[in-house]
Amino acid sequence: MVDLLPEHTPLWQRVESTARGHFRRAAIQEIRTPLLEVTELFARGIGEATDVVGKEMYTFLDRGERSCTLRPEGTASVVRAVIQHGLLSQGPQRLWYGGPMFRYERPQAGRQRQFHQIGLELLGFADARSDVEAIVIAWDLLADLGVGGLALELNSLGSADDRARYREQLVAWLEVHRHQLDADSQARIHANPLRVLDSKHPDTQVLLAGAPALADALSEESQERFAQVQAGLDALEIPFVLNPRLVRGLDYYSHTAFEITSSQLGAQATVCGGGRYDGLVQQLGGPATPAVGWALGMERLVLLLSQGAAVPAQPLDLYVVSRGAAAEALALPAARLCRRAGLAVECDASGAAFGKQFKRADRSGARFAAVIGDAEAAEQVVVLKDLRSDRPEQRLPLAELVGALRAGLEAPPRA
Repeated sequence: MVDLLPEHTPLWQRVESTARGHFRRAAIQEIRTPLLEVTELFARGIGEATDVVGKEMYTFLDRGERSCTLRPEGTASVVRAVIQHGLLSQGPQRLWYGGPMFRYERPQAGRQRQFHQIGLELLGFADARSDVEAIVIAWDLLADLGVGGLALELNSLGSADDRARYREQLVAWLEVHRHQLDADSQARIHANPLRVLDSKHPDTQVLLAGAPALADALSEESQERFAQVQAGLDALEIPFVLNPRLVRGLDYYSHTAFEITSSQLGAQATVCGGGRYDGLVQQLGGPATPAVGWALGMERLVLLLSQGAAVPAQPLDLYVVSRGAAAEALALPAARLCRRAGLAVECDASGAAFGKQFKRADRSGARFAAVIGDAEAAEQVVVLKDLRSDRPEQRLPLAELVGALRAGLEAPPRA
């Protein structure tokens, strides 16, 4: 788990602000859920046979002897909240969330044990167009952020009946080839056989080229639905490749599954992943509800974006310099007046000599300095100095400071 220092946060804020703008324009509303949930929620929702539940969750007993878990992902919590508060009785829900998640796994670049996600959930939408819309929102957000080398991988996991039929075929084939599989894949044959398809072991990948194909087990209805998703993406000119091995890591997915990758990230290339999960709401005690969603990993995204130009911190408009008891008493009211007008202001409270304060004002990047000494305090005036130009100083009443600052900020600096 890592600290995000002030030098890092401007880029995080840019990503979050851009995401909020995309969600607002797509009529997606924010929902915030607790970090801590009862363990059963994830065991039922994600699946007890998954690596997340079996190996990676932070789970403990609280003082009431209840099993609690720090959330390892966001979808199950959002669905729980929607059910608990009866939101689906108000109609379909278009929701997004953001915040920290927790998984006990090996830390590496772009992946920590406390990590952050931004996610989208469309609940109550069955049409293939909603799959396309979810993907488009993610694609446009990443493109707007300037993520390069984007690629969309797409697959269909079919209906529950399709997967049950395919599971029988796959398990039979895996048993025949058990001795050729890596140890993790052998352990998954009966517990979670579809995850074997996603194995990163090179020998297993080669072997799987001869495995039964999930596409061959899809019903006509599932095939038609998947064709509609592809046609929708084609109509929007979003390129994609079909990846029959793409199964995602959680049990609740059905039909469309997708990942958006970036060639700029190397081996850990996935930036955003998701798909349809029509059975999850009912599985967690709600009404039968179709749904589709995705999550993007903030750490990987920030790592990718940080390879480009640095994002500067918000520029300061004004740095308030003061020295002497009367002047220092006026400095904070002057700063507050400007802040309430929407300007970015830093107030020097060091009491140091004017020379030292001016050096700090210059390093701050502020465009202007408001200088207050005892003489200015006695007259209730400030001296406004343009730090980036040779324009003459202005001596003006405190009430005129905001207007003078705005006029000065509209004029470009000059040598």
